[in-house]
Amino acid sequence: MPIELPEAAIVEEKFLAASGPGGQNVNKVATAVQLRVNVFALGLPPYAYTKLKELAGSRMTSGGELVVTARSFRTQDANREDARARVLELIAKAHERQARRVKTKPSKAAKARRVDAKKGRSAIKAGRGKVRID
Repeated sequence: MPIELPEAAIVEEKFLAASGPGGQNVNKVATAVQLRVNVFALGLPPYAYTKLKELAGSRMTSGGELVVTARSFRTQDANREDARARVLELIAKAHERQARRVKTKPSKAAKARRVDAKKGRSAIKAGRGKVRID
C-alpha cells in the first residue's frame, strides 16, 4: 500500500523562481516549489522521527518542519509531485529499521591461529636485530 502525505501535515507550499540555466522562462515563471511539512503532524513512531531527523539534516528546522525544495522540472505540477515524492521517500527510509547485531566470539582454534601467527611474526622481527658475537 502506497504511503500518502496527509494534507494536515503540509504547512506551506510556496512557488519560487528557480535559479540556474533556462533562459527567459526561468526569469518569468515561478516553477520551483518549496514544501514545508510539519513532522509532528505525521504521527511517526519515536524511532522513525529520530531517523528522519538524521536523514533530513539541515532540511529539518528546529520547529519540527521538513523543508524540501524541488526545481528540477519546468512546470509547477511536476516540481510539486517531485517535492511530495521526496518527502514520502524520506519518511519511508525513516521507517526502515536496521537489523540488530548479533554478538559473536572467535573460536578456540581461531584464537590459537592468531597467537601462532603473532609468535611467527615476533620470531621474524627478533631475527632482524644486530648480530652479537659472544
